[in-house]
Amino acid sequence: MKALVKQTAEPGLRLMDVPEPEHGPGDVLIKVLRTGICGTDLHIRAWDGWAQQAIVTPLVVGHEFVGEVAAVGDDVADVAVGDLVSGEGHLVCGKCRNCLAGRRHLCRNTVGLGVGRDGAFAEYVVLPASNVWVHRSKVDLDVAAIFDPFGNAVHTALSFPSLNEDVLITGAGPIGIMAAAVVKHAGARNVVITDVSPERLEIARKVGVSLALDVSRHTIADAQEQLGLKEGFDIGLEMSGRPEAVRDMLDNMTHGGRIAMLGLPADEFAVDWSKIVQHMITIKGIYGREMFETWYAMQVLIEGGLDLSPVITGTYGYEDYDAAFDEAATARSGKIILNWND
Repeated sequence: MKALVKQTAEPGLRLMDVPEPEHGPGDVLIKVLRTGICGTDLHIRAWDGWAQQAIVTPLVVGHEFVGEVAAVGDDVADVAVGDLVSGEGHLVCGKCRNCLAGRRHLCRNTVGLGVGRDGAFAEYVVLPASNVWVHRSKVDLDVAAIFDPFGNAVHTALSFPSLNEDVLITGAGPIGIMAAAVVKHAGARNVVITDVSPERLEIARKVGVSLALDVSRHTIADAQEQLGLKEGFDIGLEMSGRPEAVRDMLDNMTHGGRIAMLGLPADEFAVDWSKIVQHMITIKGIYGREMFETWYAMQVLIEGGLDLSPVITGTYGYEDYDAAFDEAATARSGKIILNWND
């Protein structure tokens, strides 16, 4: 089968013929239809410092996908050939304290699809049945392909109740924009998203944010004044991983404000901890999705009319992967999709 492979410890990916993966009694073999390009995939392609520490070559990359079940193992009872499925890309041990308590998203032994084991940028991928999400209601294939990052957005956005609240989102990447759509759908009063990319801010406007703010030209304090906010934002969703964004968010939160942080900083940085203490700010770190509560929330949001189509800005055949990755790396696009269904 064809697959995108990090073949050697150097920049780039190769489209190669590799053996079709074998599935065991508890596994599901999936024919891949669409995949989404993630920032993780960009790091692996660039072979940056993180990738050099995390990746053992050769490796089939990719973890965002939708596909059709081609075969199931003898012990699989709740997934059938022909089902349309996406996959939870965090494979957990099932034996640690958190797994046994039902907190699988907190498993300390998590292995990432397309990072710690062969992934989904291929004609076929294998997952344990316990990691397979069956789409029981109608969903667009491109949207189904990005359920993984949509889950990151939902997990972050629903960390704190947003009904009637004023929400600040720093970072208008695809996940930040999806989170904005979620909190707007969930009844937030004002939703402000910040970035320096005019293209991404325009995508954010298409999902209905109250204000898409270019922080290279305006401050968050300006946004508060424009919206008539007197005491700051109730909820912050930090999606950028940028030190200046975190500091600006802290400066513009109301006392008792709550912040969910998904953005991953490249390095350590200082913040004003006295402000966090004195203003009684709650900060919650977010990684991945709650298994599978977040997935149920995603399905219900889509069934309820949440429209993610503005977030998808490009679709390529898998043979054109270099052009697709180049566009995804510009930091001006939304989600980029690879089509594996010839």
